[in-house]
Amino acid sequence: MRDPRYDILFEPVRIGPVTAKNRFYQVPHCNGGGYRDQSAAAEMRRVKSEGGWGVIFTEQVEIHHSSEITPFIELRIWDEDDMPGLAKMADAIHSNGALAGIELAYSGANGPNLYTREVPLAPSHLPILTFTSDPVQARAMDKQDIRNLRHWHKLAYRRARRAGYDILCLYGAHGFGVIQHFLSPRTNQRTDEYGGSLANRARLLKELISDARDEVGDTCAIAVRLSLDEMAGPSGFTNAELRDLVAMHAELPDLWDFAHGTWEACSGTSRFKPEGAQEDLIRGIKQLTPKPVVGVGRFTSADMMVRQVKQGILDFVGAARPSIADPFLPRKIDENRIEDIRECIGCNICVTGDMTMSLSRCTQNSSFMEEWRKGWHP
Repeated sequence: MRDPRYDILFEPVRIGPVTAKNRFYQVPHCNGGGYRDQSAAAEMRRVKSEGGWGVIFTEQVEIHHSSEITPFIELRIWDEDDMPGLAKMADAIHSNGALAGIELAYSGANGPNLYTREVPLAPSHLPILTFTSDPVQARAMDKQDIRNLRHWHKLAYRRARRAGYDILCLYGAHGFGVIQHFLSPRTNQRTDEYGGSLANRARLLKELISDARDEVGDTCAIAVRLSLDEMAGPSGFTNAELRDLVAMHAELPDLWDFAHGTWEACSGTSRFKPEGAQEDLIRGIKQLTPKPVVGVGRFTSADMMVRQVKQGILDFVGAARPSIADPFLPRKIDENRIEDIRECIGCNICVTGDMTMSLSRCTQNSSFMEEWRKGWHP
């Protein structure tokens, strides 16, 4: 029987036109499966649904071949060939009542395009920002490029809805994607209506969300994922500007999802950061918007989760690595099996797997990404 102290974690929460059964929100995370091992990725997500998560997301899903991150393995929604695998994942997530979320990404200056050989597109003409350190310049997008980008997103919205996803999330976090590149003065040096002031730099985001509403209506929720702070100094997208953005567009998306940092600057995901390390950066943002707020922080303590909700810091407890270490974390809290929770220790071997183009692993959960291939169960 559940301890009444934790009842608040199991309250349903509305996200636009859909409702999550509880406050446990598995944020998008890479896993090394992507387009290559879709059955493994689908079964991994089915197990999380069995474990009681209210919302379960894909990793970043590339929307167009002009921006891809080969050799790293991610999902794609380029064309109809990608639909069966994406639908299989949505069905797996729905199997135990979770909402299925898809994170739509256009990597821009973070896309080396080693497979398609396309010239990367970005707000401004700058060197690309990738793990592979290729000596490549991104081409500054002109107005036709921006119109094309909006069109590619519209195609992705339609496909995601047909594949069965309940929440469409626009990826603008970790410095990894065209949305954050437009928002940040560090990477946006434009002098037209898409550059300069914060209102101008946010114009593309506003247009993309408006386009999503036009395409899916009230059949899907629209979320946006942003970094709380680029940690790039005053020239970057700061926490103060993020708060201004949320206040300026408080009701624009159906949900605000917040991560931290950039790939070029450590986002603080290691075991040397305490649980809830981003609390100071996210505290008070919920008071700027009537929409639900998601935050992360390697949450494994049910008491910490309750405090975050009761103090008005978060509406949803976001988790990537804790959901990997223990896919049954919500269910164990619900069944008052707190001592059975396998806590994420922040070793980041899961990240290592993805960064070496192989299936991710977990020191606390040996069944992770082997649920389908070997039939293992946590």
